[in-house]
Amino acid sequence: MNHQICQDQRSRATHTHSTVHKYFSWRSQQRSVMAPAEDSVSTWSCKQVAQWLQEEGFGEYVELLCTQHRLDGLTLLALTEADLRGPPLGLTVLGDIKRLSIALRRLQRQNQSQLEELGLQLSDRHPVVVDSVGVDWSCDRANRRYNGGNHTCNGTELRLRNGDRSGFNSEASLCHTHSNGRCRQHLAGRLDPEVWKTVISAFYVFLVFGFTSFVMVIVHERVPDTRTYPPLPDIFLDSVPRIPWAFAMAEACGLILCYMLLLILLLHKHRSILFRRLCSLMGTVFLLRCCTMFVTSLSVPGQHLKCASKTYGDTLGKIQRALTIWSGFGMTLTGVQTCGDYMFSGHTVVITILNFFVTEYTPRTWNMIHTISWVLNLFGIFFILAAHEHYSIDVFIAFYITTRLFLYYHTLANTRAYQHSRRARIWFPMFSFFECNVNGPVPNQYHWPFSKPAFMKTLIG
Repeated sequence: MNHQICQDQRSRATHTHSTVHKYFSWRSQQRSVMAPAEDSVSTWSCKQVAQWLQEEGFGEYVELLCTQHRLDGLTLLALTEADLRGPPLGLTVLGDIKRLSIALRRLQRQNQSQLEELGLQLSDRHPVVVDSVGVDWSCDRANRRYNGGNHTCNGTELRLRNGDRSGFNSEASLCHTHSNGRCRQHLAGRLDPEVWKTVISAFYVFLVFGFTSFVMVIVHERVPDTRTYPPLPDIFLDSVPRIPWAFAMAEACGLILCYMLLLILLLHKHRSILFRRLCSLMGTVFLLRCCTMFVTSLSVPGQHLKCASKTYGDTLGKIQRALTIWSGFGMTLTGVQTCGDYMFSGHTVVITILNFFVTEYTPRTWNMIHTISWVLNLFGIFFILAAHEHYSIDVFIAFYITTRLFLYYHTLANTRAYQHSRRARIWFPMFSFFECNVNGPVPNQYHWPFSKPAFMKTLIG
């Protein structure tokens, strides 16, 4: 009896195996009929790609991939999961994304020789392990090196977002990195605030402001006599009459921008990184300003300025005067009057850098905020010149240096390849130190940092 049961089971298993074998043979025949030979995938036309999609069960995407985006065999081999998720395709059904990605990888493996001829590699050749919070463990945290070589993770990082940096919907976003010709996929985890680095940057700008105040005291002692060195010719100052209240208005524009940025820092999820960048940039520009105004002493730009050379006595007196300037933030609204610090304008530096931080770390759709910020910046510069407190070249150089440093800094910070390069560590050690663990652009995410009131937590997040 048992022997008969075993024979029946073997018969059924043999029949099942035969059925499965026949099914896959039939599928193979169907593929050979419906699709072109796979050894010539790179020569497929859009129509042939459409046939392949229909065969694999993705007929609903034929219109999107083949008609709208003209996907042929060559581009099909180069297609990745990141391309499917990100713009302009923007597939949203997770199951379809995964199934299509598996089909693509299978097709790539079957045509590996063609991939090598095109200089491409399989996207799944080096799997990446991602933990529950989305941290990429595929390369060393300190050096971010791939494949055990001497090349850091250089290449282009494509962050998937809904059209804007403010569009990150989750703590981690899928990234696609091309490194030395090899495709890598990983998840960019949450950004580490690294508060201790922020404290160091705040201490850095604190020291620079104190040093700047002391240099301004020294510069005041070397102000050229207006009877010997009259104001230099300046097209703007010679053409526009002086407006006495204009400088106070310029400082008012700066205060409004300061309050706007403080509100952004309060609500921004990555406020620690923003404040660290603000301190490092502000400190660096003002340190450069110390050098320029100490090296070159220009005559006062207007006869209305009572800036005769003044001696503050011993070192203690100079330090007390420097503390007065530092505590008053060098502003006339606080009763501070400085002379000789003309190359280049510190007020222009502050107003410009505040404007750039406001516009950079708010969503691109906040057009009203950006317009107000730029209007305050431009009017602030105009009021500085209209008050005849600086030469035109002072303002121009200040605006140029500030904007260039801001743009260069953020371009390097958003380029992951350069952050960990040897050249960055040599030429920009402070930048490399502050940005070594910030992988790519900082998303504009906001949340209420306090537990009360509850409606603010619900409104902002």
